[in-house]
Amino acid sequence: MSKAKLEYIWLDGYFPTQNMRSKTKVVNDFSGKLEDCPMWSFDGSSTRQAEGGSSDCLLKPVAIFPDPARKDGFLVMTEVLNADGTPHVSNGRSTIDDDDNDFWFGFEQEYFIMDTATQLPLGFPIGGYPAPQGMYYCSVGGKNTHGRDLVEEHADLCIAAGINFEGINQEVASGQWEFQLFAKGAKKAGDEIWVARYLLDRLTEQYGFYIDYHPKPLGKDMDWNGSGMHANFSNTTLRTCGDQGTYEKICEAFRPVVKEHIEVYGEFNDQRLTGEHETQSINEFSFGISDRGASIRIPIATVESGWKGWLEDRRPASNGDPYKIAGRIIKTVKSAKV
Repeated sequence: MSKAKLEYIWLDGYFPTQNMRSKTKVVNDFSGKLEDCPMWSFDGSSTRQAEGGSSDCLLKPVAIFPDPARKDGFLVMTEVLNADGTPHVSNGRSTIDDDDNDFWFGFEQEYFIMDTATQLPLGFPIGGYPAPQGMYYCSVGGKNTHGRDLVEEHADLCIAAGINFEGINQEVASGQWEFQLFAKGAKKAGDEIWVARYLLDRLTEQYGFYIDYHPKPLGKDMDWNGSGMHANFSNTTLRTCGDQGTYEKICEAFRPVVKEHIEVYGEFNDQRLTGEHETQSINEFSFGISDRGASIRIPIATVESGWKGWLEDRRPASNGDPYKIAGRIIKTVKSAKV
């Protein structure tokens, strides 16, 4: 009789920024299939998801990946349900209106690697600042590049786990990095971002680092680019319409619901969306071809392909929930009169 370790991962009830929680279930003769992952429960009173007098919350498995760092291990992404089986109020995944996987998402996850000893990003000296941004972006060499061993190991883990991992690069600030994922289906895209974050966070335990997803970890006055999670998205219409007018109508559908998007695009995003450092102001909305200072960028590749492709919403912050971000984008795109 063989035993397998199933790591159940879920999002807690902290608001507005949820945290990952996980615990291990050891099962016998596991098939490796999602349908054979049993429902489980946890103490919701310890995660701000229930009261102590009635604290059980349920974990519903929704995606499974091999755990490359554990023998006979699997990573099980779950949704949180109430004891009666209904979606918990903290369950953003259950609100996504994309059951046919018509929407495709590519997320660009930026983050800072922080030193637990100094509480500063890698490369930042105590009591001061490194050289200004400029030489760190896609840099090579020990003078400007910090944390590559962690980043490379994380990429290997994600690929081994079967996540559709598409790339890595150091970003514009010292100790700031990015990885990219792509998935056909909004729920799958969210699942993979959360599991990739889990693998990254768990990996830091071996390095004496931690990951900071705050969009401005050193404060709003820091004269550095913040961290975002740009959301590249398409549906059948965007991929096939071949019409500039249709693209503009879809972009315009975002204008009257700026507030609704910002509400789910990540905490402290006002510190990042200032109108500087390749951002549009949080109080404004704009779109443009190849414009990285716009709220929504129309990629030049989309235009050169005859207006067949995708859009990039540049506003989501690095600490945003991909489930909620994708759900809001889908709702707005579907509202467009095209």
